[in-house]
Amino acid sequence: MDHAHADHAHHDHANHHAGGHDGGRGRVSWGTAAKATLHCLTGCAIGEVLGMIIGTALGWGNLATMILAIVLAFFFGYALTLRGILGAGVDLRTAVRVALAADTLSIAVMELIDNGVITLWPGAMDAHLSDPLFWIVLAIALAAAFVITTPVNKWMIGRGKGHAVVHQYHH
Repeated sequence: MDHAHADHAHHDHANHHAGGHDGGRGRVSWGTAAKATLHCLTGCAIGEVLGMIIGTALGWGNLATMILAIVLAFFFGYALTLRGILGAGVDLRTAVRVALAADTLSIAVMELIDNGVITLWPGAMDAHLSDPLFWIVLAIALAAAFVITTPVNKWMIGRGKGHAVVHQYHH
């Protein structure tokens, strides 16, 4: 194991206990992680619902509709992050790189959980937009995605990854 990996493997306790503004590393509050996850969830929910509405309106099958919803979830998840970074005056190329680095794992976990719940819930895949089951299961799926993705974001932010990178551009 090289020296850099040895340092990484040996936890830096001084940095962990600093708790201050240490470049995105160290102690991260659950509130910070929840806020980052909620930001991600907003984009995912917009994309999911829009994808399901479009797929249903076009008469597409479940698989095509789900793929569209996932693609749009990633698009809107990244778009919300890009909006904030570009608003801080960062060039588009850098902003896209930051958004991809910040949100890819978070959105992927969220989509896996969200679509997993919807797929496994009896009758949910065949529920129409006018059916209360559709909206109930979607709400449960998004809530489950939020609960499971928040610790992922907490872990990433604590290591200077994910929304910790985005946070650097807001200050």
